[in-house]
Amino acid sequence: MSHDPNCPFCCLAAEHYLDQNDEGFVIRDLFPVNPGHTLIIPKRHVGSFFALTRQEVDGLWQLMQRAKVQLDSEFAPIDYNIGVNDGPNAGQTVPHVHIHLMPRYVNDTADPRGGVRNIIAERAIYRQQT
Repeated sequence: MSHDPNCPFCCLAAEHYLDQNDEGFVIRDLFPVNPGHTLIIPKRHVGSFFALTRQEVDGLWQLMQRAKVQLDSEFAPIDYNIGVNDGPNAGQTVPHVHIHLMPRYVNDTADPRGGVRNIIAERAIYRQQT
């Protein structure tokens, strides 16, 4: 399995894992957007979501489903955003794939319409039409 000794995710001790399976592990984001902001990370060091194997995607999906159940129980969010920053121009700062599972709460932002479309707010044009 690929490992990068300079990668903060590759070097993270298993005692920090909230959950894991053969393909990946779950941790809380160190700089959370909202309470419970969670990361699902493959164990293999790989930079792009599109380079994951089918087995890895399936394993990460299982972890995400379990993480959601835990977050529902612990934080009782109303909804979720799921996101992957794939590449530096998409905002990826750690070059090891990680999926953000972000709990959302009533009034956590003034206007949540558009969700992930708002990464370039001025292009979420339909917001102005509704």
